[in-house]
Amino acid sequence: MTDPQVALMMLGLFIIFVFLGFPIAFTLMAMGIGFGYYAYFDPNRQWRGFNRLDETVGNWESWSLWFEGFYNNRIFDLFINQTFTVMSNEVLTAVPLFLFMGYIVERSNIVDRLFVTLNIASKNIPGSMGVAALITCALFATATGIVGAVVTLMGLLALPAMLKARYNPSFASGIICAGGTLGILIPPSIMLIVYAAATNVSIVRLYAAALFPGLTLVGLYLVYIIGRSILQPSSAPRPGPDEVPDVSKSKLFMMILTSFLPLAFLILAVLGSILFGLATPTEAASIGALGGILLAFVYRAMTWQRMRESVYLTVRTTAMVSWLFVGSYTFSAVFSYLGGEQVISEFVQSLDLSPIMFLILAQLIIFLLGWPLEWSEIIIIFVPIFLPLLAIFEIDPLFFGILVALNLQTSFLTPPMAMSAYYLKGIAPPEIRLTQIFSGVMPFLFCVIVSMVLMYTFPQIVFYLPELFYGR
Repeated sequence: MTDPQVALMMLGLFIIFVFLGFPIAFTLMAMGIGFGYYAYFDPNRQWRGFNRLDETVGNWESWSLWFEGFYNNRIFDLFINQTFTVMSNEVLTAVPLFLFMGYIVERSNIVDRLFVTLNIASKNIPGSMGVAALITCALFATATGIVGAVVTLMGLLALPAMLKARYNPSFASGIICAGGTLGILIPPSIMLIVYAAATNVSIVRLYAAALFPGLTLVGLYLVYIIGRSILQPSSAPRPGPDEVPDVSKSKLFMMILTSFLPLAFLILAVLGSILFGLATPTEAASIGALGGILLAFVYRAMTWQRMRESVYLTVRTTAMVSWLFVGSYTFSAVFSYLGGEQVISEFVQSLDLSPIMFLILAQLIIFLLGWPLEWSEIIIIFVPIFLPLLAIFEIDPLFFGILVALNLQTSFLTPPMAMSAYYLKGIAPPEIRLTQIFSGVMPFLFCVIVSMVLMYTFPQIVFYLPELFYGR
């Protein structure tokens, strides 16, 4: 077999192992080292010490020299260097800080207050409870960036309230699932940090570029919720006095002041300090983590157990992301050395695609990868395969990254592997069937596709803020 054929076999085996359920990070590292040993195998370099031995040398010296030569393969040097590169990456330093901020906010009892406040404030809007749930999801998802936590907590908090208000179960489920995924798109997004680290795109420009697309998607979701509530009132009945109490304007103002504004201020402080150049993402993430702790103390929700859980979850998730990077960097280096990237590049060029056709093909592949894989695995492993092709088709990696972030919304919403649906099903009442949740997310999936079409048609939605703040 030629080296490029070995590279393609390497990629095929990896996909097979993923579907068999092997841990992806360690599979990447094992395959990178295994195939890398073959790629960098050089007996003259590894066992050149045997040339200096005489006939009187003992077995122990021979075996020691053989083992030394076995580990003298350059793949081990590559693996160590890649590990050091990942662990010293300044961009990735922001990941544990944003994660810690999210886990602290999740445990600060602010979300239930926020939902109740928004529910009362929007009671005169059609589908008011759905609107309140979506805005709460968007704010909470933006603060945490952890899809499973948002969907689970909002499923426990908002879903029973909407079902009690006689909302269509499918409609209510779709709102929570769609709203819970927004955190991987709207800054400060952990996914965008990972994309920046994987592609060397400026995280500051990425945050600026993602703001309008994220708000556009939220707007489309709100249009659908309000529109369906008007056209089909039975799916979202207006709440009665026993479901949403009447409160005075002064009390509502105090509720907004104590629930909505603190979280919104925390998000704006973190995002604003990044966009206006007042702090690096890592420094802003530190501010966010400290702000999350202060919020938890203010709401009297901080306990030693909650702090301990937040630290543990932060370390666990950060370790997963870091080892995914180590495995991906090692795998990609070997794959490229064997000529795999060149084969893929030549194949795509032979298709004679236009830039728009290439973008559609790439997004379709990422859409399909979203069924079996998490967003982190897609960003770290497969997106770098497309990067060398972007220059050929004259596509800005910034624009490509925002399209990928939009596309990955679908990976959480598309059956049969819609993780948001499974998160919600795990805590939903028994009478809520999985098929109902799937049918509820489909209109929101259509909204995601519409938003992607808007990005294709009007790319200035992506480029306006980065060019305004930082120039071309």
